[in-house]
Amino acid sequence: MSGGTVRTLPKPGADSTTNKVRVASFFAGIGGFDLGFENSEMMETVWQCEKKEFCLDILEKHWPNVPRATDIQQVKANDIPEAEIWAGGFPCQDVSLARMGPRSGLRGKQSGLFYDFAELIKERRPKVVVLENVAALLSSHEGRDFAVIIRTLADIGYSVAWRVLDSRHFGVPQSRTRVFIVGSLGDPAGPGQVLFEPECGDRDSEKSRPDGKKSVSPFAISVGNPKQGFVKKLAHCLYAESARHTGTDWSRNYVSYPEGRVRRLTPLETERLQGFPDNWTIPTHDMPNENTLDSARYHACGNAVSVPVAEWIGQRIVDVMGKELLAGQVASGNETPKSA
Repeated sequence: MSGGTVRTLPKPGADSTTNKVRVASFFAGIGGFDLGFENSEMMETVWQCEKKEFCLDILEKHWPNVPRATDIQQVKANDIPEAEIWAGGFPCQDVSLARMGPRSGLRGKQSGLFYDFAELIKERRPKVVVLENVAALLSSHEGRDFAVIIRTLADIGYSVAWRVLDSRHFGVPQSRTRVFIVGSLGDPAGPGQVLFEPECGDRDSEKSRPDGKKSVSPFAISVGNPKQGFVKKLAHCLYAESARHTGTDWSRNYVSYPEGRVRRLTPLETERLQGFPDNWTIPTHDMPNENTLDSARYHACGNAVSVPVAEWIGQRIVDVMGKELLAGQVASGNETPKSA
């Protein structure tokens, strides 16, 4: 597929959304954010942007009526329909610790797409933005890349909070840490209330870790009663071993059995590890062979946002800001932009 869009956008007001918060999904992949948010039952995906053909096929399969673009660098602000929330996990390749050699950070070709995303945010000013990336973003170029992202959103007018979340704390058997950034217009306390629920407490978890090791916020969290301190492990994980793991290509991960046998993770298992329904990544078109199909599914799942984590964030947004978003009470500059 080529070009900016693959389907004509609906006319303003033509969408059927009435009682749901609308979501525009950027760098959509196979729809981890989209599915997770929609599982909160008060959100609806109204637009998607994704470049990879395999992922576009999966999105078309599950969201056949949603318009989408194929290249964020070609998207114009007025191409995007009205949406209260913009969400996106911009590419991590240039900031990931799994990358061999020096990290390019936000100067890299892939992760640098954040700037294209930010320009669209600046023009449209959606009420809420949600970003996701690898936890290594916090240390990329000694933290300067992360500071640029936070400063960029703040300069546009967003109040911002961030937190590192591990998928194993959300019911899936894998340890996968990702940093999530939430920004909102006109609601200074909102992002913090979304990411740091009251039941987690606000005490310094460093002081209560039973193993005596120091932790640096936001890598440690306190779960449940603050007096009970730091919960080190919440879910039993499936441990996979690999001589070389890129962070996205799970075809190189193997399950190790006690008796010494090993086997590769199956595509179905990678879907489940990310919280997707079984066979979510089966495409609608034929692939050259089974190996090509499996490889595409591995990569797609490896790059995806964990669905249960996205669902939790979506539900937190609904709980904290849902009524205001639906009523349009959160300050917004989300008017239809003027044509250039």
